Amino acid sequence: MEINGINYELIKNYRDGFSLEDVTEALTDYYYDYDYVVGDWAYGKLRLKGFNDKKNKKFNKINDASLIDSYIENNCAYGCKHFVLKKIEKK
Repeated sequence: MEINGINYELIKNYRDGFSLEDVTEALTDYYYDYDYVVGDWAYGKLRLKGFNDKKNKKFNKINDASLIDSYIENNCAYGCKHFVLKKIEKK
């Protein structure tokens, strides 16, 4: 799917946490450099966090994509609706 001119693949959609309308509103240019965007719902609000693969030149340890599951487990409300988007190249 294309969101704000960038192609993404929805690779996880736990409890139907993904809403194209809400993500399109929240996904600003700040997130465009990230390989993955994680969204979770807390108190009725969508929170986003970006992550990168190690091959990304803007990679740093705090946004290591291998930590996505740990981030969800430790930083999101237990059992909350959430999703993971992966940026993909246009074909």
